[in-house]
Amino acid sequence: MVRFIKEVTLLLLLAMVSKLGQGMVLDHVKQATSDRYCLSWRMAVEANNVKGWPTIPTQCWRHVEGYMIGGQYNWDINLIIDQIYTYLDNVTLINDGYDAWILDVDDTCLSNLLYYRGKRFGCDPYNPMEFRSWALKGECTAIPAVLGLFNRLISTGFKVMLVTGRDELTLGPITVDNLLSEGYSGYDRLIMRSEEYRGMSAITYKSKIREELVQQGYRLWGNVGDQWSDLQGNFIGDRTFKLPNPMYYVP
Repeated sequence: MVRFIKEVTLLLLLAMVSKLGQGMVLDHVKQATSDRYCLSWRMAVEANNVKGWPTIPTQCWRHVEGYMIGGQYNWDINLIIDQIYTYLDNVTLINDGYDAWILDVDDTCLSNLLYYRGKRFGCDPYNPMEFRSWALKGECTAIPAVLGLFNRLISTGFKVMLVTGRDELTLGPITVDNLLSEGYSGYDRLIMRSEEYRGMSAITYKSKIREELVQQGYRLWGNVGDQWSDLQGNFIGDRTFKLPNPMYYVP
């Protein structure tokens, strides 16, 4: 009888261990599947095959967090900047004061990573009032590789135009101060949304700004931004360079 009880107990323990093991395997499979999906989703976003997304998929929160703060984001930025340098090595400026280059500001020149950390890296919906409050602190940090590019453009002789969707009336002074405090000095213009451009999509607004620059005689050698809407539309420049940003989408 005692032997029988021991055998039954052993069988029950084995069954429990087997079930637990199966659960752990299933959890591992689910995690691996989620990681693969989130990587595919991020690649589709960067290729502009996924459009109009209001937030990142909830299951991709940790994936995007890991990408943004784990080192790969910086590696990707550095590689793109290296490609820009290769392009610049083959550009011959006319040096008449009209050789221009366009840089976006948010998450191109200045990083909003600290803000989006509090928004679960894009899982939470965009709130314009909250973002304005963040921007008014003037605590955005320079993206080092882009700051290096900016300084090279200035020293080479480009007229650097910073074109941003930030509102000129409410965020003008603090944006100027934030840029200066992070090392961005010597640019030709900081162009922000004035009243006449409010309500326009980013593509329409930035296209109109670029058109005005071209009409003034500027040659747009390059255009760098973290959103496809920075780089689409009319008068986009001779070369465009897209920086990664899986945290939000601007139409």
